[in-house]
Amino acid sequence: MEAMMIRTLTHTRFQILLCTAVLTACPSWAQNGAGEHWVATWGASPQAPRALPARPPQAQNGATQNQPPAIQPLAGLNHQTVRMIVRTSIGGRRLRVEVSNAFGTAPLMVGAAHVALRAKDSEIVGGSDRALAFGGRPACAIPPGALMISDPVDLEVPAQSDLAVSLYLPSETGPPTMHGTGLHTTYISRDGNQTAERSIDAAATSQSWYWISGIDVAAPADAAALVTFGDSITDGATSTPDTNRSWPAYLSARLAANTATANVAVVNQGISGNRVLRDGAGVNALARFDRDVLAVPGVKWVSLMESINDVGIGSRTPAEAVTADDLITGLKQLADRAHMRGIKVIGCTLTPYEGAAYYSESGEVIRMAVNEWIRTSGVFDAVFDFDKVEQDADHPKQFRAGFNTTDHLHPNDVGYKAMADSVDLSLFAKR
Repeated sequence: MEAMMIRTLTHTRFQILLCTAVLTACPSWAQNGAGEHWVATWGASPQAPRALPARPPQAQNGATQNQPPAIQPLAGLNHQTVRMIVRTSIGGRRLRVEVSNAFGTAPLMVGAAHVALRAKDSEIVGGSDRALAFGGRPACAIPPGALMISDPVDLEVPAQSDLAVSLYLPSETGPPTMHGTGLHTTYISRDGNQTAERSIDAAATSQSWYWISGIDVAAPADAAALVTFGDSITDGATSTPDTNRSWPAYLSARLAANTATANVAVVNQGISGNRVLRDGAGVNALARFDRDVLAVPGVKWVSLMESINDVGIGSRTPAEAVTADDLITGLKQLADRAHMRGIKVIGCTLTPYEGAAYYSESGEVIRMAVNEWIRTSGVFDAVFDFDKVEQDADHPKQFRAGFNTTDHLHPNDVGYKAMADSVDLSLFAKR
């Protein structure tokens, strides 16, 4: 009996201690963002470090420039600061930043991290700088393959505005996890921790993002995100840098300007050169879908625009040839996985490519078959018929005049805007 009483008292004391611990922890949870509605306002799919293909040459005064050289990857940073510029879609009163070491082979040491509103170039808006912490500490070590999300910071983030994210890397990083097609100028310091400086004393610049993969905002309850998932045409590879002229960026601006859709974020998860069924420029779409779509905070819709690289590369590499049925099966897998999570799926038809370096008549048959399936299968909740938007009415295998760069594969700024302008915004008005 005495032993039973001791056990009962011990159990009671344990319950009291447990309840006390939970009650003590609750304020900490509130400080760290529990109960808030977090929605991604920006994102970029992580990639392994790689040389970037040259941008297609542009025609000037009727003549085509020489092909520029490929851009070699960053070897790494050591006791340096990198300041990166990203464009928000929706705004919010607080934010947090995702730092990824997805393709690192050793722990990534982050000595300091800051976020601020960007004024111009590498300069930030006075009074907007916020030091980021990770678990209450200003520095962190991110294991290989992992990511860390910063503690939330109070900052009024306007919609359709530029943020500057600065990371100080105190020791040799090795080749960085990156997103190649950043299309915004990144500033790399000569030396030292410059994360809190008004502007960066840059030794180098690039058009890629390093280690950052997402920014979330504490948003209104009706806010939600559209993830645009695809290859270079979604990535915006041939749009004008530093101008926000990819089709997802144009669409984001339209949504923001429309009262009924102003709280719809657009998160661009395109990877230039990506394929559905095989790795290459980034891991294949089937492999990255969970990370780049299903894990995005606040995702309610996803648009799928991939397959043209599977078709084109397969036509000139027999061992990697694909059929329309292969691609349809892969795309349906993506749609089914999104539907399992209650995410609405938008199918995007593949744009014309006759004249592109990897064009073939057999590939065109596959493209047309995939497009017909996207339009008619009923698998998708909606369809963006970008093929119809971009094609020349008299030569539907080709881009419309004035919509294409010189490579016959990618839209120019005008073509990207036409894609965004074709989208029916009412699809996003009811949430």
